[in-house]
Amino acid sequence: MGKSHRPQRMGEEMRKILSDMLMRGQLKDPRFSGAMISVNAVEVTNDGSYATLYVTALPFGSGPLTAEQKKEILAAFERSKGHIRTEIGKNLKARHVPELIFKYDESLEYGAKMDAILDKIEIPADDYDYGLPQEESAAPDDEEYFDD
Repeated sequence: MGKSHRPQRMGEEMRKILSDMLMRGQLKDPRFSGAMISVNAVEVTNDGSYATLYVTALPFGSGPLTAEQKKEILAAFERSKGHIRTEIGKNLKARHVPELIFKYDESLEYGAKMDAILDKIEIPADDYDYGLPQEESAAPDDEEYFDD
């Protein structure tokens, strides 16, 4: 039996529905107000019983979110889980709505950290040739190439 694409399609639809809810301000928890929250991915199990939603928050102020702020955002999602499931059920038109599991997605912060580390590394441009062939002169110096 082939692998079904239904969990992927369902996950993408769930991501769109929750993103719309966040954008329209349908989740009224005050813990959502201090940051811009996005849903990066949704993974649905093959049997459709569980869905893991990966969320990220970018603070409006300076600096990254603290671990406590991340926990507060996840707690706000947990508190709103019933409302979110109801809206997903209305829009998804499925008999069964998966149980929602919220996780904070650290990949953006990890990527920013790696970029910062790479930016600190100073490699002089002239010290390494990257194994590329040396450029030859575009115009030959010998006159044997020219017919008189």
